[in-house]
Amino acid sequence: MRSANIIFTAFFTASISIIFITGCNPRKMETAPPNILFAISDDQSFPHAGAYGCNWVKTPSFDKIADQGLLFMNCYTPNAKCAPSRSSIITGLNSWQLEEAGNHVSYFPDKFKSVFEAFAEHTGYFTGFTGKGIEPVDEGDRLLSGENYSQVKLTPPGKHISNVDYAANFRKFMEEKPEGKPFIFWYGAIEPHRAYQYRIGIEKGGKSTGQIDFVPGFWPDNETVRTDMLDYAFEIEHFDNHLGSMIAYLEEIGELDNTIIFVTSDNGMPFPRCKGIQYEYSNHMPLAIMWPEGIKNPGRVIEDYVSFIDFAPTWLELAGINDEESVDMKSIQGKSLVPLFTSEKSGQVIPERNYVLLGQERHDVGRPDDVGYPVRSIIRDGMLYIHNFKPDRWPMCNPETGYLNTDGSPTKTLILNMRREGIDDHFWQLCFGKHGSEELYNIENDPECLVNLIKDPEYSKIAEELKTQLFNELKNQGDPRMFGKGDVFDKYPYAGDAQRDFYNRYMAGEIKDYVTGWINPGDFEAEPLD
Repeated sequence: MRSANIIFTAFFTASISIIFITGCNPRKMETAPPNILFAISDDQSFPHAGAYGCNWVKTPSFDKIADQGLLFMNCYTPNAKCAPSRSSIITGLNSWQLEEAGNHVSYFPDKFKSVFEAFAEHTGYFTGFTGKGIEPVDEGDRLLSGENYSQVKLTPPGKHISNVDYAANFRKFMEEKPEGKPFIFWYGAIEPHRAYQYRIGIEKGGKSTGQIDFVPGFWPDNETVRTDMLDYAFEIEHFDNHLGSMIAYLEEIGELDNTIIFVTSDNGMPFPRCKGIQYEYSNHMPLAIMWPEGIKNPGRVIEDYVSFIDFAPTWLELAGINDEESVDMKSIQGKSLVPLFTSEKSGQVIPERNYVLLGQERHDVGRPDDVGYPVRSIIRDGMLYIHNFKPDRWPMCNPETGYLNTDGSPTKTLILNMRREGIDDHFWQLCFGKHGSEELYNIENDPECLVNLIKDPEYSKIAEELKTQLFNELKNQGDPRMFGKGDVFDKYPYAGDAQRDFYNRYMAGEIKDYVTGWINPGDFEAEPLD
């Protein structure tokens, strides 16, 4: 077994010497370190929360945190899939630096240590989680997000909603916490991940499709899609309800003032073109942070660009972890958010926070030989540049296996059937078709990323500047793609037996009627390979 003593060690390529930028400048806390409650929903896009003006999703708990803390307008996950996104959160590293953990359904390398492990080993913090932790990752006997507190159950409000009583498990965690110890707790809801109980948003949530004031232009605007969106909203609200109970409990026991609460999601909504890809709806995340004792001038709206890799160095600084024995600070790519807490400014607080990097490798199954769809992107000052390294591959996995990097849903089935029946292939092309090697979008004017500007002469200079910055940053971070070694990501094994060599086994007839909780049987109808 490889040594686990190297904490947050980044990927080094052979014969290349990498100088890492130190993103964290920890300080010794002058007062008692705060408690940390990290709440993360599963598959929720920006701007689907009331604080962002969304009127068909009711999120009073998120809104309260934003109103009494900070509301972030430009928070991004580096990788829009559960496992690599969550791995970046707990390490402060981008997914292309995490070896196997840069893939979905992966093993977590021994050489990388999670912030929860560091907290448990080097501080007095009590650690734990409820619901979904760092999944789907094979963590062996390690506790990448602390002890699991998911034993207390409830009767869920609908089919496919988890029976884990998140709030009751948090209360149990707090009751077991030694008196006087601070805590870091991961509240990982399984909602609004697929599957959904169809029409639950209308029939149990009391919603109406007429409440939705905007349907993205990459889906048809009809009752089927709107109903699907409301079912998604119902599950977000379930996540938010439990968060509200946790906030009320902290207030009840007198722990709220010195607890910093982060609320976000891991990647975009489980709809076509919103997850497992590199567009706004897939990587742009909601984020609100509240800390009554530590955030100055609460109620501010922050426009700085923030990445998930910024969470780990923030937590380390708050806990006062600043010695090299505990954490190899030089390897962390993220930058602490503490300066945003101590500022009193709104808008763009730190001028240098004007960009983020995104990327992906292998996600779900469905391509020959278990290969992924490698992409790297940069968002800077409202422009998104995307570099697709293997544009000959199908972005959402192959048609003949059902585009398995897109979760099954009424919306997905509708778009596929519209093409099969010759009604319209415009939405299919946007959601499932192949891409060119480069893309460029003005996301301030085109947040749906419908107009690719890469061939527009007016934007050629911007595209070249963004590509140059992206590639330079990736080289400094030791990205294997920059040194002709990127195919290593295709060779890492899946952690699950069902995923290994799926394409070849499926095409040979060894896998029949393969259905999971998020893939519909109808999505497996063969598509022409054009």
